Amino acid sequence: MKKEQFISMQMEGSVSLPAVLLLNYPKLGLLEPEMILLLQVQLFIQQGNPFPTPDELSGRMSSSSPDCSMMLRGLIQRGFLKIEEQEVGYEKYTLEPLWDKLFRFLTVPEQQECEPEITDESLYTVFEQEFGRPLSPFECETLGIWMDQDHHDHEIIKAALRESVISGKLNFRYIDRILFEWKRKGIKTIEQAKQSSRQFRYAQGKSKPAADAASEPYQRKVPFYNWLEN
Repeated sequence: MKKEQFISMQMEGSVSLPAVLLLNYPKLGLLEPEMILLLQVQLFIQQGNPFPTPDELSGRMSSSSPDCSMMLRGLIQRGFLKIEEQEVGYEKYTLEPLWDKLFRFLTVPEQQECEPEITDESLYTVFEQEFGRPLSPFECETLGIWMDQDHHDHEIIKAALRESVISGKLNFRYIDRILFEWKRKGIKTIEQAKQSSRQFRYAQGKSKPAADAASEPYQRKVPFYNWLEN
């Protein structure tokens, strides 16, 4: 490496990372790829590009452009990143929501000791704990769709997750089928789910013979399990 190249590299600048963020980002609900993405966004901003594209971000990461796009969307939905309009027709990213979350995390510790209200970030954490791994960008996007587009209540989403665990079918497709069936039946509360569960068990005793059931077309039927009685 020539001296001129080395000097040019140093002139590109650096990103200052607060130690308190590095120590606590998992508790905020951030995954490692998301943390790296936020740092890359910050570096782009410092270098005069306040609105880098997923392709530009992917060029500096091991994540693909579609993965970067989904992570950006998820970070915005969960309140870690925000898009602001700086001029007519021009937009920019700001990490102000991230610093706001970090400040509230550090200054309101008593909220962490009591049972918190279910927030977007804690819902992501619940899913990661049940799956025993970080969620993929696609899974994060699906969870965001359930909340933001389908408008499922957080408790109902948790209930569908719990039911999939009990059924031994822990995957997003099965959970989506449960939510679809509950929404079709107009179920919006845990009490309604309990009532539907009782009706299901009653109907089990009057079910059709197997030959008749096999001839019926598939209609995305999802059974209810006894966890509602626990």
